[in-house]
Amino acid sequence: MRTKESADHPYSMGMLSKKVTCNSHGQDSSYFLGWQEYEKNPYHVSLNPSGIIQMGLAENQLSFDLLESWIAENPDAAGFKRDGQSIFRELALFQDYHGLPAFKEALADFMSEIRGNRVSFDPKNLVLTAGATSANEALMFCLAEAGDAILIPTPYYPGFDRDLKWRTGAEIVPIPCTSSNGFKITASALEEAYTTAHRQNLRVKAVLVTNPSNPLGTTMSEDELNLLVTFVISKGIHLVSDEIYSGTVFSSPSFKSIVEVLSDRPDCRPSVSDVWDRVHIVYSLSKDLGVPGFRVGAIYSSNRTVVEAATKMSSFGLVSSQTQYFLSAMLSDKKFTGRYIAENRLRLRRRHESLVAGLREAGIGCLDSNAGLFCWVDMRHLLNKYTFEAEIELWKKIVYKVGLNISPGSSCHCTEPGWFRVCYANMTEETLGLSIRRIKEFVTASASAATAPTYCSGSGYERRSHRQHSKGSSGKNKFLNKWVFRLSPLHRHEADDR
Repeated sequence: MRTKESADHPYSMGMLSKKVTCNSHGQDSSYFLGWQEYEKNPYHVSLNPSGIIQMGLAENQLSFDLLESWIAENPDAAGFKRDGQSIFRELALFQDYHGLPAFKEALADFMSEIRGNRVSFDPKNLVLTAGATSANEALMFCLAEAGDAILIPTPYYPGFDRDLKWRTGAEIVPIPCTSSNGFKITASALEEAYTTAHRQNLRVKAVLVTNPSNPLGTTMSEDELNLLVTFVISKGIHLVSDEIYSGTVFSSPSFKSIVEVLSDRPDCRPSVSDVWDRVHIVYSLSKDLGVPGFRVGAIYSSNRTVVEAATKMSSFGLVSSQTQYFLSAMLSDKKFTGRYIAENRLRLRRRHESLVAGLREAGIGCLDSNAGLFCWVDMRHLLNKYTFEAEIELWKKIVYKVGLNISPGSSCHCTEPGWFRVCYANMTEETLGLSIRRIKEFVTASASAATAPTYCSGSGYERRSHRQHSKGSSGKNKFLNKWVFRLSPLHRHEADDR
């Protein structure tokens, strides 16, 4: 019998692939390490009331009752029946990896409905995948390889370091965005990232954005979207729009899909430009419908070569026929989807307001946001120094002392320390209230001992200049160092033993 020690022998490790032994998967990020700490000590209202509350999981649990009511009213769908007759055998046998036509049609219609039916989607341009993670990776395999770069505005979803880079060999080059303008993309930032990639001898293949943004919880403006389209046209590169939060927009400004922008521009007509072949959408039902466990994602592209290649790749991560059948019945019920979309947005808005109001009472502000399942929270005034090291120290206190797992901005590659992503839709209203009380108590207890930097008032959270904040800290803190993502050696050892 082989022991752990024999399995980890240098010779044994040498017989494994570089993919296995490298750490480029990004799992050592504080984003994932916070989850590990939560799993060791999860909060439960009666069994573990002092445990860690999970506020690092962007999951939508606010409208499960609507889904469950539909299931109760439509037992045939959940029972794998059609007109009262079982189709279990039909669904259990082999299905073509192109996907069930009925489901692809229902999904395309649902995507249009979320966008106010201002645009339509052709089911033939959809590739089904096992969630957005698989969709993003499959799309990267189609667009890039080792030596290529994908430009992504900061801050961005920490999982992209795994999803886009680990197996494809591509690199991510950040597009630096700051709080001075609400983290919006600028032309100068795009050019800076493009130039940085070339200095690193990387060939830029695409720009990838999340719209609405994860972690900001904001929709991109029409000016930003047009800027991106103009940029990718000028550079002859691809544009990937991850729109998995498109159905979570709960207040103005409204969401505008990248396909709407292309449709509105005369210079993007197929007769004068090939840009439609270089714009791709990633979608999922994990956030909008709140069913991440069903693992339903999709790539939408007008590029036939990409669709055909991605369809072949999807055989490594298919959506089960049972899941497709069930969801095709649900999404084809237009009375249900209309009510669900409206009610879900209303519940998200109310929950968002509860968190923002509670944090405000604790003296903590948030970036103005209108979408998503989280807030981008400004805790810069709670740092004892304006460094990423200080941010991680604050994060550890919040995880271990306050008992809240939130995501530090450094894990999202934010260029400014002190920002945190805080999720609010994966818990009950009572648990959210407890979370806010814990934060308030922490801020009150820390007030006398804190030596926070002095901030200036102003719109858009404008502060003193970065030079003033960074005075006394080394230049290496301007950008995040790898060790900042990790817990202390003691905590890392504990995580390895879980």
